[in-house]
Amino acid sequence: MIILRAESNADMNKDKREKAKIKTPYLNRELSWLAFNKRVLEEAFKRTNPIMERLRFLAITSSNLDEFFMVRVAGVKAQVKSKYQKIDDSGRTPQQLMDELHEKSQHFMQRQYSCLLRSIMPALLKEKITFAPISEMTQEQRKFAENYFDTMLFPVLTPLAVDGSRPFPMLANQSLNIAVRLKRKEKGEETCFAVVQVPSILPRYLELPSTGSERVFTLLEDIIIHKLGDLFELHDIKAASPFRLTRDSDLEIDEEAQDFLTEIQKSIKKRKRGRPVRLEILKKCDRPIREFLISMLRIKTPDIYELAGPLDLTFFSKFASEPEFSHLCFAPIIPVESADFAEEKDIFEVIREKDRLVYHPYESFDIVTKFITTAAEDANVLAIKQTLYRVSGHSPIIAALIKAAENGKQVTVLVELKARFDEENNINWAKKLEKSGCHVIYGLQGLKTHCKIALVVRREGEEIRRYLHLGTGNYNDSTARVYTDFGLFTARQAFGEDASLLFNVITGYSASPQYTHFVVAPQYMRDFFEKKIETEIQHAQAGEPSGITVKVNSLVDPKLISSLYKASQAGVKINLIVRGICCLLPGVEGVSENIRVISIVGQFLEHSRIFKFENGGEPLVYIGSADWMQRNLDRRVELVFPIVEEELKERLTSLLEMQLMDNFNARELGADGKYKAVSRRGKKRIHSQMIQYEEAQKRSNAIHVKGKNERFIPLHLSDVDKR
Repeated sequence: MIILRAESNADMNKDKREKAKIKTPYLNRELSWLAFNKRVLEEAFKRTNPIMERLRFLAITSSNLDEFFMVRVAGVKAQVKSKYQKIDDSGRTPQQLMDELHEKSQHFMQRQYSCLLRSIMPALLKEKITFAPISEMTQEQRKFAENYFDTMLFPVLTPLAVDGSRPFPMLANQSLNIAVRLKRKEKGEETCFAVVQVPSILPRYLELPSTGSERVFTLLEDIIIHKLGDLFELHDIKAASPFRLTRDSDLEIDEEAQDFLTEIQKSIKKRKRGRPVRLEILKKCDRPIREFLISMLRIKTPDIYELAGPLDLTFFSKFASEPEFSHLCFAPIIPVESADFAEEKDIFEVIREKDRLVYHPYESFDIVTKFITTAAEDANVLAIKQTLYRVSGHSPIIAALIKAAENGKQVTVLVELKARFDEENNINWAKKLEKSGCHVIYGLQGLKTHCKIALVVRREGEEIRRYLHLGTGNYNDSTARVYTDFGLFTARQAFGEDASLLFNVITGYSASPQYTHFVVAPQYMRDFFEKKIETEIQHAQAGEPSGITVKVNSLVDPKLISSLYKASQAGVKINLIVRGICCLLPGVEGVSENIRVISIVGQFLEHSRIFKFENGGEPLVYIGSADWMQRNLDRRVELVFPIVEEELKERLTSLLEMQLMDNFNARELGADGKYKAVSRRGKKRIHSQMIQYEEAQKRSNAIHVKGKNERFIPLHLSDVDKR
């Protein structure tokens, strides 16, 4: 957007504000997401990162892109197909956006393979790690690979012929397949085709025998292609090429269905056969095979991505996590015992004394698990109520809730079945919880329940006291080792009363209550944040201290963005730490000159949400589960809550200030819509993530915590999926 200069100096500010009202800059959500994934890819290019971490970042970009196509691109394609013509907030029609997404995605994927083949593979070679095609194998290595095919692969593979009586198979979403062009060995037979799926149940790569310290690997698809003759003995193999299909995987759920659990299960099955949205093939793909796939899949040319190979880079996450490569990874961060819980006291006594704040992954998630497991065993605990959005595969939280129910406590759990791509996992957990005697709620009609809250009701003498854990992240012990999140433990009576009101809304038919401290979406949160921004405007206009600092995963909501622009024009200084999508454009003359936006992408995924308002010199600090997106404010049950203890406020303020000074992992968004690394020239290196870890260690060491860290096992980002 171009803003014309005012014609007279006297009316300059007025003109600028008027032009801002006519059209405010808004970056497209999908394009902003691609810019985020580009920042992750930059970490794969960064030579100062250990080589296996670079490979891991590359795999993360591939995993991210898969989900982007399955959900976001599929959604835009659906709009185009339905002839939807409405212009979005960035000024694009669906077709214009789709054209731009195709172009930028093609460029991005080419950059991925440039990173792999020109930067990472040469670096691996220096570490004596190589991937060898069949043509480059020694005789011993080829024999080893062929034997592996005979003993392990051949019994698993199912060659699928495609002809008049055998239609093209329904291929699983994201599966890696090999298309084969054949001719019968007898003369005069026409060309025919077949498909062989590369089995995902086996490791994608195989280590070959080698001499000395060299490590040599090969890929399953290379072995299968080499041995295709064993699968099609009556045919000559004319050509073979790997391909990969991505399908529309956004669920369409009838939330008024009588059996919601069954409806979710039906929708999951539909996801596996959604319409194709992307076909990945090799650049050297045989032309007749290419035409065959286009015909069978009915896919359009813009949806075809020709790549240098290998296809599907996500397997490199597992490869980079091989124990033998640990010396080529980041030094593991071992979570310390939280200083707030270091005293040898009953956990409930510690929480009664004052509010406690735990910062993961620098401080161990074990204390959250201990809170639930202790409650499960405590004879004085009467009830436990908790929300679960995403949990790990072997969740100790689930085990503790089951134990609590078996011990006769009232256990109520909301398991959000609509947590995207975790639906099946959550269904399994929900069934286990129900079998143990827990009351299980499957979420609310029309809303996702995304708030992170656990309530323990305990009898203490003649009184009933409520203990709470309120978080910014999921109750997931795996992701808690690589996602930065805060958890507040409190026994404040007013917080406990608010928690009971919230659970009554979630589990029953209660009307939206008036909370004392909680800020809950979708009823109150949008209005709350808009009023807080307006209050800062009033403070600025009155010459009082004003300012807004926000740390979120995504900033998308147009109304809040407009409010921030208004605040900037009123002179409010605004600092935004937005890891992923940011549709706000900072630094635009007359619109957002007082707004700064940075994104931090590093060893840990920045996941916490923090909101600070200067409030005329009496700062208010809130944390919670909500990002500033329409879905969080209008279509989800979200929870944001105040930090009351001054000590904890100062701790969070210090973190925000540290991250705003980061010049190691931070990138700043400019008025041109592009991110650039924060300049470090002439400045001391500030690596906020490592500084926070050092601070956690100092706090822990200061109270002489010894011998409690041995049980913490380092975990890499790839072990908990994606960014």
